Amino acid sequence: MIRTILKIDGMTCGMCEAHICDVIRKTVPSAKKVAASRSRQEASFLTENAADADLLKAAIDATGYSCLSVESSPCEKRGLFGRK
Repeated sequence: MIRTILKIDGMTCGMCEAHICDVIRKTVPSAKKVAASRSRQEASFLTENAADADLLKAAIDATGYSCLSVESSPCEKRGLFGRK
């Protein structure tokens, strides 16, 4: 699995978080565990293959928020209590 973390400026409420999650789901239909946090100013999700960073940035910027960065890295699946 690949974890993608986006730094986003402009989220101020729960509706902003929901809006960002909707944009991610529409842009990357295979995204799983989509989450956004206004306090951390970031959103994250998991995919089997790396997502197109430029496409994500453009989709988020088009909604009025500012996507500052997109970082993807392999995510290790963990079992119960963090065990492998």
